[in-house]
Amino acid sequence: MNKGHFQPTGTASQPFPAGLKNAWSRGIALLLTLMLLHGCASLQPNFENPTVTINSFEVLPSSGMLPRFAIGLHVINPNRTPLTLQGLVYTVAIEDHKILTGVANDLPKIEAYGEGDIRVEASVDLLEGLGLLSGLMRQQQGSSVEYTLNARLNVSNLLPDIEISDSGQIDLAAAMRPQ
Repeated sequence: MNKGHFQPTGTASQPFPAGLKNAWSRGIALLLTLMLLHGCASLQPNFENPTVTINSFEVLPSSGMLPRFAIGLHVINPNRTPLTLQGLVYTVAIEDHKILTGVANDLPKIEAYGEGDIRVEASVDLLEGLGLLSGLMRQQQGSSVEYTLNARLNVSNLLPDIEISDSGQIDLAAAMRPQ
């Protein structure tokens, strides 16, 4: 062996050792996968978040101390591709108290430029509910309360979740008036 001279470990027909060749192959495969995912993410550059609003609210029979509710959500898809919803996570807060939380996974497909309704069930957070009641008892009669709906829609494993927030006010005086 000559000192100071490089001695290749491969042969003329195989210039790289097998371990190095496998590492290069994995690296190139990873790079191509990342480029493909980046390309898929940019396929819908004009994607608009769907609109999610509450369109119904119903008290369900409960077997325990905590009441359960059915919440109707209306989803509007302003995009040219359908939304195949795989999952939904949501919270409803009143006066900054997260009163209702829930998840759903049996969801309809919302067609392109279409709309659809989703019915989900939610349970009350007891401590947050008590905090809300305490706050409402201190409020002046006839005032309104603020609500916030936060929803996270999962449309695909390859695309990021869609986060949606809707807020408004509920006029307590109008809600208490007999119909």
